Amino acid sequence: MSGKGLLVAGTASDAGKSVVVAGLCRHLARRGVKVAPFKAQNMALNSAVTPDGAEIGRAQVAQAAAAGVTPEAAMNPVLLKPTGERRSQVVVLGHPLTDVDARSYQRLKAELRDLVLDSLASLRRRFDVVVCEGAGSPAEINLRAGDLVNMGLARAARLPVLLVGDIDRGGVFASLFGTVALLERDDQALLAGFLVNKFRGDPAVLAPGLDQLQRLTGRPVLGVLPWLRGLWLDVEDSLALEDPRDGALPPIGRDPLAVAVVRLRWISNFTDFDALAAEPGVAVHFTQSPADVLAADLAVLPGTKATVEDLAWLRGRGLDRALARRAAERRPTLGICGGYQMLGKRIVDEVESDAGEVEALDLLPVETVFQAGKVLGNPSGDATAFGGVPVRGYEIHHGRVRRFGGEPLLAGGGGEEGCRRGTVAGLSWHGVFEGDEFRRAFLAWVAACGGLDWVPGERSFADVRQQRLDLLGDLIAEHADTAAIDHLIETGPPPGLPFIPPGAPG
Repeated sequence: MSGKGLLVAGTASDAGKSVVVAGLCRHLARRGVKVAPFKAQNMALNSAVTPDGAEIGRAQVAQAAAAGVTPEAAMNPVLLKPTGERRSQVVVLGHPLTDVDARSYQRLKAELRDLVLDSLASLRRRFDVVVCEGAGSPAEINLRAGDLVNMGLARAARLPVLLVGDIDRGGVFASLFGTVALLERDDQALLAGFLVNKFRGDPAVLAPGLDQLQRLTGRPVLGVLPWLRGLWLDVEDSLALEDPRDGALPPIGRDPLAVAVVRLRWISNFTDFDALAAEPGVAVHFTQSPADVLAADLAVLPGTKATVEDLAWLRGRGLDRALARRAAERRPTLGICGGYQMLGKRIVDEVESDAGEVEALDLLPVETVFQAGKVLGNPSGDATAFGGVPVRGYEIHHGRVRRFGGEPLLAGGGGEEGCRRGTVAGLSWHGVFEGDEFRRAFLAWVAACGGLDWVPGERSFADVRQQRLDLLGDLIAEHADTAAIDHLIETGPPPGLPFIPPGAPG
């Protein structure tokens, strides 16, 4: 299957494209196929840094892990990071290029097309199979002319397409049929089959609908994937924050721990808390409620791509008062990246918001100055405030934080990092809780602050992640027609697929 490819599209955001791509990568890799993921254009605030210092979508990093390969910029050549309602930062091959609005990005797409296709061609030269992920829906006909990631990519690279529909939302048959019927004739010729995702019912009840869909479209359903608990790990779509992040294991000690993460309007890197939820007795809840923030054993201000705007939003909802009360009552609060910046005394931003100097929450003795150059890295060090345990993470930020009081949280990366004053702490590094020693030391501190009998688990988060990736591979192996999918990858789109009217004009 040298240099072959497949595109996994979806009827909507969060239909399950990322999960299916990761599952296919895992399934193929376990059979000895050298496979890579690819997403031409990703709009997400969940990103990560590759070993060589490029910023790409977090989902592609997870998919690369599923494939057992090193993530690289070519796997996600264009990353859009919303900075507000109407503007996004454009990250190209891992580094910021410019800021755009919707209209100016449509003009920029023509310049990015060759770069996207070159990135895919590079992967296809080096891997047996490249499993591509679409974005949103391929039936967004208002965007078809400049499409880089759905049918525009499939047509340019001559890729067979699988369409994923989420049955848990309802209306899956109309979504699948309607998506096909809104595609141009030449695009329909590439759409070779369907996958139904998140099914919870009796297969016998579903079967007549699958048969009718095949008769109506001339395309088979190549799998019905069951709804499985715990597939939230490493997701990138904020819609998935509706799912609970509670670990499957009960507490080992007498007490559980409740973690409330403020669901900021422009929340980023919310996968930072996946590892917390994998600990026994730890439940992570994303919330916009001051009462939830007050009630939790640990409150967290996460990362954001719009620090100043989210700071104003937070104040408008009274969350600033809840955080101040926690600090006064000496109850643990943590800020990460943008959240850390908000906890400081002031922010000076002439880069993202052009707001100039802004008063922050004044819960930590730090100040932040935004600079045009983005810091990208994979630092490591020791958690001096938590017994000196090792810690590593990754950095993605424009803000430079200066501490003028308190104590440093970490030592490493050529200096000190983070700040702690009383029970309020903050740091700029993402992903720190994936390190078992630091996560457990930090949660033990949280428990001690609250006088709680919480006991950490013994299983490494790396093992938890590998188990989840294996679960995705099993999902494909056991519930998809893998022989038919292999044939699509090997031979490309089958000839003679029927046209479903009305179709969009070419």
